[in-house]
Amino acid sequence: MDSFHRDIASTSPTIHSLVVSSILIPAAITSLVVGRFADKVGRPYVVAIGSGMFAVGAALETGAVRLAIFLIGRIISGLGEGLFLSVTVVYICELSPPNRRGTLTGLVQFLTAIGVLIGYFVAYHTVNWPSSASWRVPLSLKAGTAFIYVVSCALLPHSPRWLVLHGRHEEAKILWDRLGIEAPKTQNEGAHSRGSETSVNRIVKETDIVSHSLIRAWRKDVRNRTALGAFTMAMLQLTGIASMLYYSPMIFKETGLVNETTSFLASGVMLVAIVAVTIPGIIIADRGKRKTATIVGGVLISASMIIIGSLYASGSVHSRSGAGRWIVIVMIYVYVLSYCITWAVCFRGYPSEIQPPATRAAASSISQSANWGTSFLVAFIVPIFFAHSSYGPYFLFGFLTFVDVIVCVFWTEETLGQTLEDIDDRWNARHDKDQDTTIESNIPRPDASKEPVTAIHVPADKSVAYKPAA
Repeated sequence: MDSFHRDIASTSPTIHSLVVSSILIPAAITSLVVGRFADKVGRPYVVAIGSGMFAVGAALETGAVRLAIFLIGRIISGLGEGLFLSVTVVYICELSPPNRRGTLTGLVQFLTAIGVLIGYFVAYHTVNWPSSASWRVPLSLKAGTAFIYVVSCALLPHSPRWLVLHGRHEEAKILWDRLGIEAPKTQNEGAHSRGSETSVNRIVKETDIVSHSLIRAWRKDVRNRTALGAFTMAMLQLTGIASMLYYSPMIFKETGLVNETTSFLASGVMLVAIVAVTIPGIIIADRGKRKTATIVGGVLISASMIIIGSLYASGSVHSRSGAGRWIVIVMIYVYVLSYCITWAVCFRGYPSEIQPPATRAAASSISQSANWGTSFLVAFIVPIFFAHSSYGPYFLFGFLTFVDVIVCVFWTEETLGQTLEDIDDRWNARHDKDQDTTIESNIPRPDASKEPVTAIHVPADKSVAYKPAA
């Protein structure tokens, strides 16, 4: 907005990158450590604290008269967002029945899309206001919404799985009954065991030392899950989706939509489409194969990015005429809609689903931190990258998405319709099998070059004699 550039910040690509991305690194930092806090005090309390910090930061942004104050507000908002966002997904996963978990975690993406859509159209309405109210009004609405979120957290109960984690089994059973959900079998019978120790007992023992939660997330039996979750969440941003959401007016201008109002409108139409396609995406999450959906979606995302990059690289995109710019616009929509109907929904809860209770919050916070960190990287470099190359970012994002498709094919597993305890059992079985294979491979084998020996049985009152085999 012109009034923002006049009042607060210049229009240089570096300043633009700094303002947009300043919320992301603080979020990555708090996301990294919030798992320990959430395990100790409970999910709703952490969400409330994070939302409160976000509201305070947004209020500072609204009242800022200098860039430094605005950036401080962004940093505080980022610290709060890092607290509440990753814990929100963990909380929903722990509350959800297996046949609705995909839908409920997908609602996070759906409501996020609605929030962004409302923000865009508020900004579209205020963009031509001559005063600073053109950008202060949208930010004030953001602050108000966050305060409402803080108040609503007072109505939320603890997660029943968190209660079990702390040995409060009776409270957990009462809460499952209130929710109308059958308690997981392992919580009823204590049958979820490895060796002679039940999963619940093991969890309680492990959480006695909460300060080691991040370390536990990288222990031998769960580190593959932690790494896979962090990778998938990082790749959500390395598809380039942040560039499309943060800089869509700038990207549409490159295609010839040079008027600021027109480019804003094009971005708003795209967001309407995002909200629309997220609904079938949520439905698919609990009715179709999620792994298949992510692979198909990844192929479409990668192909659309490569097509756009090829058009710009070949000089086929002209701002005033030609079919090239319209193909680019169509491919942008294909890219964004493919992402929102598949990856945004199917990957959102995956890092939480594949973790055992003792490391779920910590590992999810690591995954969300990876997401924020790569989001910062994308948000910061994209304006600078585009200033030097009109096609380079598209090729980069297309290639990275294709890499993630390969990982999905060979390393991810279907979680549709399974309880969190069943998923944990399957990963434990895989780990035990790998351990058995490792132990077996380390058993010394007889040296074939040496002469074999044969034991000869003799009566008990005689000594055992050995002689070389004939």
